[in-house]
Amino acid sequence: MRTAIVTGGGSGIGQAVGVALCAAGWTVVIAGRKLETLERTRQLAQGSGSIETHVADVTDDASVEELFDAVAERYGHLALLFNNAGINVAPVPLDQLSTAELRSIIATNLLGSFLCARAAFRVMKAQTPQGGRIINNGSVSAYAPRPNSAPYTATKHGITGLTKSLVLDGRAFNIACGQIDIGNATTDMSARMATGAMQANGTTMVEPRISAKLVAEAVVHMANLPLEANIPFVTIMASGMPLYGRG
Repeated sequence: MRTAIVTGGGSGIGQAVGVALCAAGWTVVIAGRKLETLERTRQLAQGSGSIETHVADVTDDASVEELFDAVAERYGHLALLFNNAGINVAPVPLDQLSTAELRSIIATNLLGSFLCARAAFRVMKAQTPQGGRIINNGSVSAYAPRPNSAPYTATKHGITGLTKSLVLDGRAFNIACGQIDIGNATTDMSARMATGAMQANGTTMVEPRISAKLVAEAVVHMANLPLEANIPFVTIMASGMPLYGRG
């Protein structure tokens, strides 16, 4: 039995990955702050495998530790963390964002990923057989930002640094770490791409998107690799999005 934790599993990429892992034979624990959204994911995955919901807040260290302790106690082994939970703020000039908004995105995207990675390391180092895999959800924004995206871009830069450090620090404990950078997958967060997104030259244009299922398939491929193999970084994006040209 291979057990996976998927954070932010109630919608978007997390939902697609949770369902896809379940269909691929994984035992999946989807975590998020709202039980009703987690239940929708569980309903989508019904009949394809084992999926469990767990209410947790990745910005709260006690909540994160309780999540990982519960999974370790119930299943005895954690093979995968998909470190996915993330939010964005309004695409407005930085001086128009409140400190509360900045704290919120940093707490969820960056601190939350650190707390979950820390908990995963603790469990994966202690279990038998030792080891496991962490896949961080990064973003193409980390190396080619959009206008008015400084908070999101900065947190995703941080995720890239986290991934590189985990690749190194996990080596001695058979813990592999990789990152998937996603461009324009069809989720609520990217909905504005369908109506028009601001470009670097100040114009607005509609951008193509790809199904979140394609992203999920890429994550499942990374997850299914034996621990002696790793994909440290991979980008999946809509072929027609204007990423190359904005950075």
